[in-house]
Amino acid sequence: MTHKQCPECGNKIVGRIDKKFCSDACRNAYNNRVNKDSKNLIRNTNNRLRKNYRILENLNPNGKTKLSRAKLVERGFDFNYFTSIYTTKVGTIYYFVYDQGYLPLDNDYFALVKRES
Repeated sequence: MTHKQCPECGNKIVGRIDKKFCSDACRNAYNNRVNKDSKNLIRNTNNRLRKNYRILENLNPNGKTKLSRAKLVERGFDFNYFTSIYTTKVGTIYYFVYDQGYLPLDNDYFALVKRES
């Protein structure tokens, strides 16, 4: 009879036949290692999206406002990072970071909006 080994620490696994780890600690350590943002690109992109979201949320507390590009840039907003684009029937293009959106207007101004769920 062969004994299964814990994929995290290599110890013998005792218990149920379908058990994969020797302990909860090993299971957690293994899953944390496997699921962490191992790539800097992914981690940096997610951090950038989070920052953009916080900026939009802070500048748009009432769900609709208008402000200058300078105000967004001053806070560190990066226009290269957004999660979706919404185009209206008339061709107006909104950029969204999750439920917080912005619409480019004339003279370097933006309309900030919040998508209702």
